Amino acid sequence: MAKIETFKGYQGKLPSPKPDKPPPAHVVTAKDGMPVRYPGCDGIGVRVVHPSNPKAPAQALGLVMFYIPPHVRLEPGSHFPEECYVVLRGRGVMTLNGERREVSAGTFIHLPPWCEHGIENTGDETMEVLICTSPPNP
Repeated sequence: MAKIETFKGYQGKLPSPKPDKPPPAHVVTAKDGMPVRYPGCDGIGVRVVHPSNPKAPAQALGLVMFYIPPHVRLEPGSHFPEECYVVLRGRGVMTLNGERREVSAGTFIHLPPWCEHGIENTGDETMEVLICTSPPNP
């Protein structure tokens, strides 16, 4: 088992000053999101927390629920924003820099900037993948 570290909090100069009054939180569901289609893919993304979603207008990150039907593939590509894929439901294969890797519910995949990646649902149920992007994709 890994050693448990103590959370130290944020130290040093912060990127923005703390406001006098705390900003309001945005409590949303995927139904509150903005649908997006990825070119060449029959899966649907929903921008739940994203600058384009007025119900949860994040500034420095994007959270997308990606619904991938059985036997659907998002071709590999790469981009500048750092990402993390979290497989919430289903199973499939991710192509990471040309290598295929099986993934399933509970798998976290960290993608540094320009890491080539694609995903394919190899199962019989819709895959649900939470994608966190920083900075958010346009």
